[in-house]
Amino acid sequence: MAKTPTPAELLPGLSYKPPEKGWMDVKPDFRPGTYCNPAAPKWMEWINYPYPEARSVETDNWALPQDWKEIVLEGMEDRLKRFRSLKVFFDICVRCGACADKCHFFLGTGDPKNMPVLRAELLRSVYRRYFKTIGRALGEIAGARDLTEDVIKEWFFYLYQCTICRRCSLFCPYGIDMAEMTLLGRELLASVGLNIDWAMASVAQCYDKGSHIGAPPQAFKDMIDFLAEENERITGITTTPSYNRKGAEVLFVTPSGDYFADPGTFTLMGYLLLFEHIGLDYTFSTYAAEGGNFGWFISHEMGKRLNAKIYAEAKRLGVKWILGGECGHMWRVCNQYMSTWNGPADFLEQPVSPITGTRFENAAVHKMVHISEFTADLIHNNKLNLDPQRNAHVKLTFHDSCNTARGMGILEEPRYIIDNVLPEGNFVEMPPNTIREKAFCCGSSSGINANENMELRMQGGFPRANAVRFVHEKYGVNHLGCICALDRATLPTLLQYWVPEVEITGISELVGNALIFPDELERTTDLRDRDLVGFGEAEEAGEEEE
Repeated sequence: MAKTPTPAELLPGLSYKPPEKGWMDVKPDFRPGTYCNPAAPKWMEWINYPYPEARSVETDNWALPQDWKEIVLEGMEDRLKRFRSLKVFFDICVRCGACADKCHFFLGTGDPKNMPVLRAELLRSVYRRYFKTIGRALGEIAGARDLTEDVIKEWFFYLYQCTICRRCSLFCPYGIDMAEMTLLGRELLASVGLNIDWAMASVAQCYDKGSHIGAPPQAFKDMIDFLAEENERITGITTTPSYNRKGAEVLFVTPSGDYFADPGTFTLMGYLLLFEHIGLDYTFSTYAAEGGNFGWFISHEMGKRLNAKIYAEAKRLGVKWILGGECGHMWRVCNQYMSTWNGPADFLEQPVSPITGTRFENAAVHKMVHISEFTADLIHNNKLNLDPQRNAHVKLTFHDSCNTARGMGILEEPRYIIDNVLPEGNFVEMPPNTIREKAFCCGSSSGINANENMELRMQGGFPRANAVRFVHEKYGVNHLGCICALDRATLPTLLQYWVPEVEITGISELVGNALIFPDELERTTDLRDRDLVGFGEAEEAGEEEE
């Protein structure tokens, strides 16, 4: 594995100077630390994906199938017919450059091919050559180029330097969706056997075992039971999860990041405390044990396959509706794709909170509610007994996760929760051009949260980290909050590199800290066993006087 440069070494090498050669003449530099490894054959075999081979991108021979060119062109033709948007996006771009400096990977690397307009051109140039008369006639003069192995390698390099965050689309005067082009380009790569290992391993394990980490149902239950025991140790409150229980009102689905690793585990502890506090009639499914969907990072077909289990389990268990945990790409898939891929969900009811009576009209079609919407509604209707002082040790800023914020419009709900679980003055926003719809991405989403591309990840995440560093240095911020499990997996590494004084937290963790139960233990620590500010101090002072 390549040695990752230090921040002091990385930043001086950043340059936005245009290259001397034209972009078609510059080949990608597969330098260790800047790319993801190709998928191991066993993962592809598990899910019956084509052309599994042991590949190394640093060699000349990528073991492409003999008819790879025909496969790719036929695949592009098929997608141009099925996805009208793809043809529109190919044809209407005027290369105005409004998106050029909006991509975090361009800002972090200075590589012109990470400008969204030029990343799209990697695909568009092939489209012009084979599907437009002017490109067939004039070739490079018309911005067209032949499909060669070098072009395929370029696609692999740059389409996995896009986190499909859609920030560029926000600034595009035509609303061109670079993320959709990236996803369809990745499908074309997958059709000739080119996938990345970190994403494909997670996809294969999810397809085989039910979660990205490959945890069988017994392990899923054991991990959540352990977190329930931790809740009881810290708070004295028994939170008893329910599994595979038929007839429960709500099926709760969360990503594996929430029960597999810190800091996501503290978020899950917060869920359990919240559900116990309000007496929610819910159940987990050990078979729909993964709300996240890395299949979406590879292809629509694979995303559909992995998503199917959620509706299937909701129907088998006979629940009324589905509640989803804190996860960005999980929520985008469930909210925008699930009812089309695996619906209609006519066996479910339109979600209504059993605690407040609120009807979630936005969930009328897909029948699924985000935990932030659900919790904000509880607070608004005065259903939670909260002590914000229990989070006095947290000086927070909030990261708008790309898929929930820019993609889905969940902007105010988490902020409303934060305002009610933190003391006044403990929440600080980052600069306005870096949050809400304009939020910078974590830089490691979309399946590229690997270890072998660490230099690239730190470059791509620099714009986000730089905004965090600003509020840390100016206001003393020590926590970055988010409502996405993938962010909770990627941001700790990013901030340890750029702003090591700042920790990552889920918002439901803060809710769990603040909840007051009538029969709880005297609270002196938060869910992470850290001392609370102002709790237990009077008693300690009295003991010292004696």
